[in-house]
Amino acid sequence: MSTTAVDYARENHPRFLNELKDLLRIPSISTLPEHAGDCRKAAQKLADELRRIGMENVRLIETSGHPLVYADWLHAVGKPTVLTYGHYDVQPADPLEEWHTPPFEPTERNGNLYARGAVDDKGQMYMHVKALESLLKTNGALPLNVRVLLEGEEEVGGEGIAAYVASKPSDLNADFALVSDTELFAPGLPTLCVGLRGMIYTELEVRGAKTDLHSGIYGGAAPNPFVALAQIIARLKDESGRILIPGFYDDIIPPSAEELAAWKSLPFDEEEYRRTEVGSKELVGEPGLSVLERTWARPTLDVHGMPGGFIGAGAKTVIPARAIAKISMRLVPAMTPAKAFAQYKEYVEEITPSGVEVQVRLIHQGDPCLIPVDNPYIHAATRALHEVWGKDTVFIRGGGSIPIVGDFAKHLGLPSVMMGFGLPDDNLHAPNEKFHLKNFELGIRSIIRFLEEAGR
Repeated sequence: MSTTAVDYARENHPRFLNELKDLLRIPSISTLPEHAGDCRKAAQKLADELRRIGMENVRLIETSGHPLVYADWLHAVGKPTVLTYGHYDVQPADPLEEWHTPPFEPTERNGNLYARGAVDDKGQMYMHVKALESLLKTNGALPLNVRVLLEGEEEVGGEGIAAYVASKPSDLNADFALVSDTELFAPGLPTLCVGLRGMIYTELEVRGAKTDLHSGIYGGAAPNPFVALAQIIARLKDESGRILIPGFYDDIIPPSAEELAAWKSLPFDEEEYRRTEVGSKELVGEPGLSVLERTWARPTLDVHGMPGGFIGAGAKTVIPARAIAKISMRLVPAMTPAKAFAQYKEYVEEITPSGVEVQVRLIHQGDPCLIPVDNPYIHAATRALHEVWGKDTVFIRGGGSIPIVGDFAKHLGLPSVMMGFGLPDDNLHAPNEKFHLKNFELGIRSIIRFLEEAGR
């Protein structure tokens, strides 16, 4: 019979895993309208589970997109309040032919659970739910006050939750946030992420003629939007990878000497990273900076796609009337999305070739963040992680963006404890996404012990 919450989690782990598999079978792909019903189904399933385990005031909160899931338990008088966050939406599974097993039929293989959303973020988010269940079922209470907020649009920008958080509702009053949507730096190495890059995601549309034109008849006279777009993109970065937008680097706060020294001590093999994670002939980027510094503490500019024109089999000799490119920039601490977008837009308009018109659109944005490590909740996290994993915690930054972390800081004044349990090779957003089964188990124990430590 269970005597502690950790014992309860250990005894009930097979059931926890089967419940996660049921959640993973729901194709809650937020970007595809045909899956709106699946997103709502996932939200409702989570609400039902939160209600079942003993959380209170459980409800769906409607947004402009997919619903939020809210729950709370607020009976720990004199104790801090944690806002736990996660997301139930997932990326599309394409290309399907590259999956070894169906993406929405969870499969155990080689100590891993394979499915779309396994680690990003259903598996990690579900660790919070099961930690809360373990505490409530063994103690009849929680060691601190808890609010739960789950969203269904993280993979498409999180506009709904951003608007909700910006309204500063009283049901989000808390002392800190807990986010599990990051990873361990290396297998078996407890890790806290204390910094994230922000981002702006944009779309450039270049227009030339009023309609597609025959390239034989009009070529040489009519402007070609794809050529103009290529010329614009070529002037956004130099050959070393440095962004050429005037003033783009002006506000950057570089990592401290202590932080750089800590990064150098991490178990990182650049050649192994190139070979196994990236898989390219060589790595690129600003010279004189380490890979970790380039991916954690420097801004980037990347092109993600150029839809338009003729892309079918065979040949069609037309000059398209318009061309589009999807371009994002990752931002680092002290940079702001508003200023970065304004600089980018002004520069693009300045370098646009003659004969075409350009429209620069902002699709979504997120602030960068840097969490001070000298706070009681980070200290509680390191104690809990050491107990469960038997090793000292390392502090890293993440190259990606979790926009809500910046929103929590900006609108609610909350520091976030980013305690994730993914691995660098978990194939986030790619075929054969996975979650290491041992990390799912130890992650639940870590969160139980963290909540107990934070509530001491």
